Amino acid sequence: QVQLVESGGGLVQAGGSLRLSCAASGRTFSRYAMGWFRQAPGKEREFVAAISWSGDATYYRDSVKGRFIISGDNAKNTVYLKMNNLKSEDTAIYYCAAKRGVGDSYYYTGRYEYEYWGQGTQVTVSS
Repeated sequence: QVQLVESGGGLVQAGGSLRLSCAASGRTFSRYAMGWFRQAPGKEREFVAAISWSGDATYYRDSVKGRFIISGDNAKNTVYLKMNNLKSEDTAIYYCAAKRGVGDSYYYTGRYEYEYWGQGTQVTVSS
């Protein structure tokens, strides 16, 4: 079992920045690929960004490319999502997720591919 705890959400003005953190505990000796998803009120949970266990492969949804950066620190069992130039449409609950990768350089974008989820952290961007 892996437990994931997100932090770093909050209220920010449009154009501002936030950095989300996701700390993993439990069976963290396994090699997990990580992802960030978000869910706005009345909408489906959607993919935001993913990173391989090795950290050498990342992927983003188009609307956040150039603004968000996903990174990881395996020594700290933590993955981050740095969000810059935030927009009102980024308002959502952000969730991190973990999946045992089939290889160190694999990442995953599908919601149903992930095995473990955090409880989420609210990000609100005011315009």
